[in-house]
Amino acid sequence: MSRFKDKMKRVFIIHGWSGRPNGGWLSWLNKELTAKGFKVFAPFMPDSENPKIETWVPYLAKLVGKADKETFFVGHSIGCQTVIRYIESLPEKTKVGGVFFVGGWFNLKALETEEEKRIAKPWLDSKIDFNKVRPKIEKAFALFSEDDPYVPIENAKMFKEKLGAKVVIEKDKGHYTGDVTPKIQVLLEEMAQL
Repeated sequence: MSRFKDKMKRVFIIHGWSGRPNGGWLSWLNKELTAKGFKVFAPFMPDSENPKIETWVPYLAKLVGKADKETFFVGHSIGCQTVIRYIESLPEKTKVGGVFFVGGWFNLKALETEEEKRIAKPWLDSKIDFNKVRPKIEKAFALFSEDDPYVPIENAKMFKEKLGAKVVIEKDKGHYTGDVTPKIQVLLEEMAQL
């Protein structure tokens, strides 16, 4: 019998702008993955009404510690951006097991207030070096809805081309807001293959 235990897979679920980890599909996914034996971390990200790259990315880095092939991420909306920017910052030879993006974006529509535009601007304008991200991800999956009020559907093509993500586009799911979307079966099915 080996004296080394199998390493437990860790999953970090990162909610979106003005979001929280304990509502709707995020809470449901946490329970489902925990039941399957994953160690799940679903933090309240700092100041979620005013998310900042310089706050969220270091917060995630501190939470994760050392990332490896047994480390997985689920991001919603701006949480996807956070995960991508975190992975970009990892040492060159690091590999993470997988990243699952829900309603992720590189561009947005329907920003109405000056406040929304101010908060989104750094996330939209700060370049990401995808050559530093893509090689570090073993598996990428991205989920979009045709009727997302904030995320133009061309983001799906960008996730496929820039991150090599398997893309699924659904109908009538909006922005997968936690309070509105109780569960996302297709996401769980993808993660069940880990």
